[in-house]
Amino acid sequence: MIVIAAEAVVTGGGVVGDAIGVDGGVIVAVGDRSQLLTAGATLIDHPGGYLMPGFRDAHLHAVPYAALLAGCSLKNASSIDDLIARLSAHASRVSDEKPVVATRFDDEHLAERRLPTRDDLDRAVPDRPAVIYRYCGHVAVANSAALAASGIGAAAADPPGGSIDRGADGRPTGVLRETAAGLIAPALARGGALEPGALIHGLHRLADLGITSVGAMMGYGEQPSERLEAEIDLWRSVAADLPVRVAGITITDDPELLRHAAESLNSAGERLRWLGVKRFADGSLGGHTASMTTPFSDQETTGTYRLTDADERIAREALGLGGMVAIHAIGDQAIDGVLDLYERLMSDGASAGSLRIEHASIMRPDQIARCASMGVTACVQPAFLASEADWVADRVGGDRIGWIYPFRSMRDAGIPLAGSSDCPVEPPHPVWGMAAAVDRHGISEAEALRPSEALDLFTSGSAAALRELPPLGVGAPADVVVVDRNITTASAESIHDTAILATYVGGVAIEREPDQPSWVD
Repeated sequence: MIVIAAEAVVTGGGVVGDAIGVDGGVIVAVGDRSQLLTAGATLIDHPGGYLMPGFRDAHLHAVPYAALLAGCSLKNASSIDDLIARLSAHASRVSDEKPVVATRFDDEHLAERRLPTRDDLDRAVPDRPAVIYRYCGHVAVANSAALAASGIGAAAADPPGGSIDRGADGRPTGVLRETAAGLIAPALARGGALEPGALIHGLHRLADLGITSVGAMMGYGEQPSERLEAEIDLWRSVAADLPVRVAGITITDDPELLRHAAESLNSAGERLRWLGVKRFADGSLGGHTASMTTPFSDQETTGTYRLTDADERIAREALGLGGMVAIHAIGDQAIDGVLDLYERLMSDGASAGSLRIEHASIMRPDQIARCASMGVTACVQPAFLASEADWVADRVGGDRIGWIYPFRSMRDAGIPLAGSSDCPVEPPHPVWGMAAAVDRHGISEAEALRPSEALDLFTSGSAAALRELPPLGVGAPADVVVVDRNITTASAESIHDTAILATYVGGVAIEREPDQPSWVD
């Protein structure tokens, strides 16, 4: 037996000892090292450290994250000219025969406070296709060459669940919202052509952050279906080398492709499995595409409602395969639609534990009560608070600001909560997410969680949403993290600065590369 010891073993419930016993990669005991150090036991001691359940991120996009580490992020661009300069510099590093793709631009932080257009991008990349994605992932901007290559002209129709912005002359401006972003040619797909080694590198960076399991969104699911198939093949190719556990949540409305994904992932290796299907009920707050019951306060639109009968059909297919259903819903109208759908599924025998709402960003009090009574899990992203603090009040107005990310009310009502980053929308650092859940960045501070509850969010809560055994329980995999402070008694600022000392998956320490970047802005 191996005994991993520290100053204390800490869960959201408090200190439960100072050591764990591990045999065959599984926890066999939790308690005091003096009792666990029997004859023949090997001690691995972390003096000054605190041993906690491994952090779980229940919702991230691992392939785009890995691509971001070697790609181009526009998040810190301060103006249109700055964005163009960054994009042009990136284009100079991309071979001439390839399209230019960049991510994470944020129009709210540009001096002009507007979305870029095709004309702006043409200044940076005039001679080949280029596309940039807003950091929320729900708005893309394409240059003229990319629009032409994709057949998006004045006569192009808006696809179901999306829209093409047009000028007064009817000419597309280059701004593509929601499913319209899927009209861009397959060669521009963010998830394509990633080398297996780059994906493994990205997953090691997640392990460096104390992450032991992820719910990985796979594929973009709009068109074409080959994107998901290619990503499944990529995951299968690295299955034997995964440093963390990966539960795949596949984005598709094709039953045949869903079955293929489930069979392929479940047969690939011990650390890779299929978890369920993801669909979309709406878009994002930042892109004004979240589906609202009343218009945004700063723009006369109620967003984009995306749920259709096809979503219910694929949800039933996923449940029939033994999987979960995870539906993206940010606005309150979208949440109403998802809860209506889930009530129908539950009336036909679906278990509440198989149903997740992703984000649940704007939740009215009546929706909180309804979701709690149903037992549906909400997978939330506290880091959104940090990114949206400067503008979210303008988006929703004073009457609705109390409904924004109401973690305190949700937890008190009994809604099962899981924590995540939605990376690369936000940095994948779990301790940053915990800190944001405690701090709230000035937004509806009464909805703050206590530090112990924030730890639960990214450990036991996310473990349940990933269908894992309760962390640090006897019989559970020895997936643990050692940090330099007791998060449950720390301030939000201190939580944010937590250092990760070691990460164990199955009782084996993951080799760390502290000089390697885990995030690019």
